[in-house]
Order: sequence, then C-alpha cells, then structure tokens
Amino acid sequence: MTSRPVTLLLLLAACAHNPASSAAAPPAVEALALPPRTELRGPPRGEDWQGLGVEAAALLSQYIRINTTNPPGNELSAARWFATVLRRDGVESQIFEPAPGKANLYARLKGDGSARPLILLNHMDVVLASPEFWRVDPFAGAIREGYVWGRGALDMKGEGIVELLSMIALKRAGVRLRRDIIFLATADEEIGAGVGAGWMAERHPELVREAEFLLNEGGTIRADEAGHVEYVGVGTTEKSPFWLELTARGTAGHGSRPTPDNPVHRLVRALARIAAFQTPLIVTPTVERYFHDLAGIEADTGRRAALANVRAAIQDSEAARRLTGDLTYNALLRNTISITGLKASDKTNVIPPVASAAIDVRLLPGQPPEAFLAELVRVVNDSAVTIRPQGPNWPATESPVETELFQAIVAATHARDPHALVTTPVLAGFTDSHYFRRLGIVSYGVSPFPLNDSEGRGVHGNDERVSLADLTFGVRFFYDIVARVAAR
Repeated sequence: MTSRPVTLLLLLAACAHNPASSAAAPPAVEALALPPRTELRGPPRGEDWQGLGVEAAALLSQYIRINTTNPPGNELSAARWFATVLRRDGVESQIFEPAPGKANLYARLKGDGSARPLILLNHMDVVLASPEFWRVDPFAGAIREGYVWGRGALDMKGEGIVELLSMIALKRAGVRLRRDIIFLATADEEIGAGVGAGWMAERHPELVREAEFLLNEGGTIRADEAGHVEYVGVGTTEKSPFWLELTARGTAGHGSRPTPDNPVHRLVRALARIAAFQTPLIVTPTVERYFHDLAGIEADTGRRAALANVRAAIQDSEAARRLTGDLTYNALLRNTISITGLKASDKTNVIPPVASAAIDVRLLPGQPPEAFLAELVRVVNDSAVTIRPQGPNWPATESPVETELFQAIVAATHARDPHALVTTPVLAGFTDSHYFRRLGIVSYGVSPFPLNDSEGRGVHGNDERVSLADLTFGVRFFYDIVARVAAR
C-alpha cells in the first residue's frame, strides 16, 4: 500500500467516533463534512483502488451514523446525505417523499442510449440493533481493527456505498457509457412493504421500466476463514414470504380460577403441533442446479454425493439428514415455518380472551399459499384457532442467466480468480427485486463482499461490520461489472 492510502487510513482511524461518546443523537446531515475525493485521471488503477476503498470506508462511517432503524426509518435524512455526496461529483438527484420522514432517492448518470439502463438498487433502512449486545455503539460508524462497524454495514449500507462509488468512479474517470446508470436508494425494505421500491415501481414506473438490468442485494461471496473465495453466488430467485397470524379465543377470567378454554393453552397446543410438523422436502430446478454446482467444491465425500444428486439423496434418510442439518440447505429444500412472536395478557393474574402468535412462513417457488394454509389448518385441527395471512405475499420471480449482465459478473469474477465457481443460489429471504422482475427487468442479487461465516452472522445480528479490505474489493468488483456492461 502506498503512502497516500496509509495516511488516509490513519486519518480515518483517528477520526472514528469514540463509541462511548456517540450515544447522543446523530449529527444533522449538514454537519457531516464529506471525506476527501479520490481524483481519477482515466479508469482507476494501482493506488486509485486503495483510495476509493478508503473513501468508501469514510462514507460508510458517516452513513451508518444516520440512524435509519425501521420503524420509523428516517430515510429522508439518508436521502439528503446521498444527494449531497452525489452533488459534489456533479450528479443531480431527485428525492421523493411519499410519507413524513420517508424518502426514495433517484439519480441517473447518462449514457449515449445505445443500450437500455442499468439500475443499482439499495435500501436505506436497517433493522433494530440492541447496543447492550454490541462491542461498539451500532450507530457510531466506528472504524477499528480493520473494519467499519455498525448496523447496516452489510445490510445494506455497505453495498449501497459500493454501488454509489462504482457509478461516481465511472464519471470521475470520464468513461463513456452506452447505457444510463440509475442509482436508486429506497425506503422500507426491512418491513416488506411500505413506500419504498414498490412505491417507486408502481407510482413512477416511467423512471425505471425501460431498464434492462438491475443489481441488488441477495447474492453472496462465500469465503473461508483464511479469506479464500469458495464461490460467488448470484441471486436469480428467492422464496416467497407468507406471514401468518394464529389467533385463539376463549373465556377471560382471573388467573386464580383456571378456565377449561384458556385461549393461551389453546394457542400453545396449536403451536406445539406446528413446531412438530415437518414440511416435505421439495427439489426445485434452481436448487438442484445450485447443489450440483456446490458438489464440485465440497470436501466431504458424503455430502458431495448428496449435493451431486439431491433428488436421490432426499429419498435416503441418512443423506437427507446430512443435508437438512445445514440450516441454509434445509431452508432451500422445503417450505419453512418459524414461530416468531407471541401475544396474550400483559398481566400475570389475568386470563385474556384472546391469544395470538406470529409465524414466518417462506414458500419455495411454485408452491401455492392457499394449499399451504389449508395444510396448516389441518395440522392445527382446532376450530377455535384461526389462521390468517398477514404482511407481504407475492409469487416468487426468477431472472434468466443467459444475459450480458450475468456474463459480466462471471468475467469480473474470473478476472480475480480464473477457477472461481459462479453459481445461482436461491435466497431463503426476500429482497425488493421482485418489484422490478415483474416489470420485465432482469434482476440479480450480487454481493460485493467476500464473507466468512462469522462475518456473515452480523447481518441482522450483533457486531455487524465490513472490513476495509472488503470495501476496496467491493468497489473494484462492482466497478468492473458495471463497466463491462455499461461502458462503450
């Protein structure tokens, strides 16, 4: 590393906010002085990448300090900050405010129009963080131990910064483009609905519908503990959410006089049946292809054989046990059920008239929700317990892989490792990509960061962080992908 990046890294470390002093309200957007720009004379090379990585770390540190925990989101503050960053490089943007405090930001870097636009999609909201379980303040944007720490570092403020700098770097370098690049930062992804990406696609389709391609979260670069990349996973499809509420009713009363139809007891019995219920194993074509790809890099001979022929493996109890013992593989081979919330009386001495539970169901592509609901009603087998859909539900969507963008991702991967596996895992969760796939836009989930298991656990977990090395890798990787598909 040359002296310039080292100096900037030392400045970053010195300017990183002391977690003990950052519990106060985050500073106003206007008070955040932007970090130095990385000047480019033509396409980035050599130490330019280190400079862009340092710039990414400094921007991400600021971005994390804008607390966008949803609810309520506060995405408007983040959108105004993005607008300031873009304006410094001469990129104008529009901010849409569909509700108080909510915002979506849209910016467009023009090409010559000989190819249809590429959208770089990211969401500004993050999930709750409980500071008492973190080593640092989750909203301080601390830079230490070679990482940027904070809620959203991975999901997905870090990727948003990588997208931003890949577009800005193309502009700074004066690269001529054949397709417009659209930077779209949205609200409300973490609550599965609201006024974010879906609102933009429905209310302002004229801004996005002519696009050919979209890059978003939902992919993975799996690395081992030594940092060696095991594979690059491009998300082409994802499971469908089907959230349910169970409600049991009975006779209310005083806790000192037990009632035979206590709704809490009834609910507990229903939940016990659901918890014991094993949904059948199902092999979808995309999962079969993904597992077959993984067989080529699997060291365990037993698991390798199961991955190579998963349809045969699920017919064998021992092979099926080995596969489903992996939480990710299990989630890709069946419709899943997680009991996530309980609600009844808030007084110990009161038997409530109603008790309810929240259930997170994720359906494999092609699985009808009506049939699944009917099966769950059969499992519960209690007419006093009702099961009703709550929250988001939409059919799974899938993008093809025979595209110029997919080829660009493969080429960018092999430029770093000619032998790296590029595969197409199904995402067990969901993203906002489905809104755009329904408009006919080819949408891929691509991660910019090689993560090992311990780093990956930071997503929605404690001590979420991304390394400075991964930020540099990510900016370069995404720049390469975007340049291959968008530059003249």
